[in-house]
Amino acid sequence: MPKSTLPTAAPLNYIANPAGSLKRRILRHWQLYVIMLFPLANLIIFKYIPMIGLQIAFKTYRVRAGVWNSPFVGWKHFERFFDSPSTMQIIWNTVSLSLYSIAASFPIAILLAIALNEAQKKHFKKVVQMVTYAPYFISTVVLVSMMNQFLDPRIGVISMMLQQFGIDTRNIMGNPDLFKHLYVWSGIWQSTGYSAIIYLAALTGISHELTEAATIDGCTRLQRIWHVDLPGIRPSVITLLVLNMGYVMSVGFEKVFLMQSPSILNVSEVMSTYIYRIGLLNSDFSYSTAIGLVNSIINLILILTVNQIARRTGEQALW
Repeated sequence: MPKSTLPTAAPLNYIANPAGSLKRRILRHWQLYVIMLFPLANLIIFKYIPMIGLQIAFKTYRVRAGVWNSPFVGWKHFERFFDSPSTMQIIWNTVSLSLYSIAASFPIAILLAIALNEAQKKHFKKVVQMVTYAPYFISTVVLVSMMNQFLDPRIGVISMMLQQFGIDTRNIMGNPDLFKHLYVWSGIWQSTGYSAIIYLAALTGISHELTEAATIDGCTRLQRIWHVDLPGIRPSVITLLVLNMGYVMSVGFEKVFLMQSPSILNVSEVMSTYIYRIGLLNSDFSYSTAIGLVNSIINLILILTVNQIARRTGEQALW
């Protein structure tokens, strides 16, 4: 019988070279790497390089001495901030306003997205999308000006309507009890349409086979929304919730500052406006930098905590 032969392995003539492989990929797709350079340069120039200035939080900054030569004072500014009697009130104003906004805006944006997804008439759907999305393009200054006009006790349309029901409208914008409600619900009116687009995109990614299977099994529309649509957008909801929790201490400066008045300063003073008053108006740059650093650390702790909770509960996490 002829002697059987087994296939022999091909000689190893090529040794992988990671450096050479990376170089070839860069040369092959150099256009993409060039495009990537612009956002990367923006990130380095405007985010990382300014972090060098954080050292003035531990110094008494003097313009003539500069950042590097100003005298070092250690934790003095941090102790001053936490020893201040207004610190806890400012932190509470910031946290409560941000959490109120998140708790109120999330469900409404999800409900709007589901309603638009269930709409059958395309013309009606487009009109609703345009009406709800248009306020997002209104600037903060214009929005607060509109609020002042509509709530004016003499000529405001909303004030006149409320007066017909016997409601006192003499000082709505200057009422401390109404500040948070006005801030949050005007923000919901402005941003709900934009937020709903993200959930609407997630809803379009749900498999039609699941929807058809639920319909064949006899599920009603509400049952299909509860058991198919909501679980389908859960990863998007959790991701956006984790991201928003990272901005709890970063309530928008412009809108709060424009809505502030001496009568509501005790409930409207947040971290961003306090830093502005201390740093720019009083020129206490070291103290304001220390407050800003505390603010950023709290945001970092919050986003790490919420992300870890989402991971431990089996939900979608950022990392």
